[in-house]
Amino acid sequence: MIADRIKLARRKAGMSLRDLSSAMEDGVTAQAIGKYERGEDIPSSGVLMALAKATKVSLNYLLDTQGIELSGVEFRTKANTTGRDRAQVETEVLEWIERYLQIELILELDSATWNCPVETPRQLDEVSAAEKLAKEVRDTWKLGLDPIPNMTELLEEKGLKVLTVPLPDRVSGFTCMVGRGEGRPGLPVIVVNNQFSLERRRLTLAHELAHRLIDTDSLIDKEEEKAANLFAGAFLMPREHLLREVGKHRNAFGYKEIIDLKRLYRVSGAALLMRLRQLDVINQSTLVYAFQSIARGWRSQEPEELEPAAVRGQRERARRFERLCYRALAEELISLAKAAELLRLPVSEVEAGLKGPRHVDADRR
Repeated sequence: MIADRIKLARRKAGMSLRDLSSAMEDGVTAQAIGKYERGEDIPSSGVLMALAKATKVSLNYLLDTQGIELSGVEFRTKANTTGRDRAQVETEVLEWIERYLQIELILELDSATWNCPVETPRQLDEVSAAEKLAKEVRDTWKLGLDPIPNMTELLEEKGLKVLTVPLPDRVSGFTCMVGRGEGRPGLPVIVVNNQFSLERRRLTLAHELAHRLIDTDSLIDKEEEKAANLFAGAFLMPREHLLREVGKHRNAFGYKEIIDLKRLYRVSGAALLMRLRQLDVINQSTLVYAFQSIARGWRSQEPEELEPAAVRGQRERARRFERLCYRALAEELISLAKAAELLRLPVSEVEAGLKGPRHVDADRR
């Protein structure tokens, strides 16, 4: 509903009703905006445009032409996540999924199809069962035992909608369903904060995949999080492969070996050590000693990151939506201006993406 979109956009902008009225140069009173948000009145097209400009959202977002809504949003956050954070994230997802569905409709693609590896969310009797579930998923998807080179690409290939965008630093990621009304099936979406390290993003993606596959009623909240963490580690670092690399029992590890292993599995150093403990390759005292010596500070600062800070968020980012836009553009199903609108990029940049920079420069000359 338009009412809900206006309220969410205002909260995302961190504005009170009076703040929004002032941002619109008092062209609409705070009382009138309140009526719009409660659904007691409908804004005119001119007012909608002013609201969109003041809250920095698109007009299409406020119009809510596709009847899209989020459900089952479960943030993986620090304890001090604010209401504004939540509104900002939900608005970002809603705007993005509307553009995504537009391009899939143009290309006549089935938005709801995803290759779910389990028929129904799996009930787990205990946290340790997540290890078996991770192996089952890898087997169903025919991934073998080798490390996964690109988690984002894998999930997109299986039909999940993946969004990697800058989010508030209190939000690491979450999974949700996007409802489209009219009895149409919901769309599973995973959102990850691309301001975090690549190592952390990959673990978050695997963690959120677990939340799509585990029956939330089968475990209490804390146990569900533990199960999702175990699933993520087992999915990215399969037991058989890891034991083959490091041996079944170890009393110590050197810095270089740990760094090489984290690069092999493309995970954080801390997650690798925790996985070794889960498999009883090392005991608790060895784990504690590692975090006091070679791995000191690794819980807060990743050693020798896979992705340099200068290109943070560029590796293993979601690319399917972008590819679909360029596909529609190349087939002349959309205009250059429409592609730029969908991609939120300057027309010149989209044109270069279509023709190549040299051809664009030649055209201009």
